[in-house]
Amino acid sequence: MLSRVANSVYWLGRYLERSENYSRFIDVNFNLMLDLPPNVKEQWEPLIRATGDYDLYTSHYESFDRETAIYFLAFDKHNPNSLISSVTNARENARMVREILTKESWEKLNELYLFVKDGADKETWKSEGAVRFFTDVKYGIQLLYGIADNSVARTEGWYFSHLGQYLERADKTSRILDVKYHILLPSADEVGSPLDFLHWTALLKSVSGFNIYRRFYGKIDPFHIVELLVLNKYFPRSVFFCLTNAEICLRTISGTSGKGYSNSSEKSLGALQSQLEYQDVNDVISSGLHEYLDGLQIKINKISDTIHDNFFKLNSTFTNQKNIQE
Repeated sequence: MLSRVANSVYWLGRYLERSENYSRFIDVNFNLMLDLPPNVKEQWEPLIRATGDYDLYTSHYESFDRETAIYFLAFDKHNPNSLISSVTNARENARMVREILTKESWEKLNELYLFVKDGADKETWKSEGAVRFFTDVKYGIQLLYGIADNSVARTEGWYFSHLGQYLERADKTSRILDVKYHILLPSADEVGSPLDFLHWTALLKSVSGFNIYRRFYGKIDPFHIVELLVLNKYFPRSVFFCLTNAEICLRTISGTSGKGYSNSSEKSLGALQSQLEYQDVNDVISSGLHEYLDGLQIKINKISDTIHDNFFKLNSTFTNQKNIQE
């Protein structure tokens, strides 16, 4: 496969996953606001921090009110990670490799792009239909995943797309868990309170993990939530699950079988995956949750850089698509 094609397919996977996650985060935060006590103000700043775009936000806006935060996260074209920027970039990458996409996938992606663009034109972030809008975006991307899963051949392109998707998902799961670190409760006495319970529940719902958590663990407990989202080998959005499947994709692309590695990407990804495989939740918590998650994000970014160097570097046209969420 040409590096140009591989690069576009890889970033198509990443941008679609980024779009889906942003829709999730905003949608769940909306629902959280409805459950908060009257004396507790809405908290949009933690979501801005979790995306890694806090400095960009504060350089353009002064307050963290609902309308401004949603506009920045979803419709601000100057934000390279916003929903509209990600969907636009996904569509552009798909257009460049149109010949290897199915007709149904291309048409659904175009529909999604036009839907998001229409939401921006109608200033959806100011309307009562905002909640429905982000739910529809999330389901639209999931439908696109389903179409691709049932119609795309399992060739190199498939594995590059899923490699990007799994790395992006691992990064976003770590970031949404880090939101809890940035939410400052009114006092330490409220740890374990109904308000604290609401925050943890919203976090689980943002990754569609609330029901599976209840089935695995029962009572809401921060240690078990961290275990589910970081180390669980069965939950499809856990960091460990994503890195394990990303490694399978990478080794399939490289043609590596058995033990060992054949390039620096496999070495870095395999080392991180193995590290998580032999850790338990006490290792994560004892090192400081925020510090641990920050380290994870840095390592995932470095893995993305090595993938670029190993597979896409010869393609100078697309070198600007390296990961921008440092």
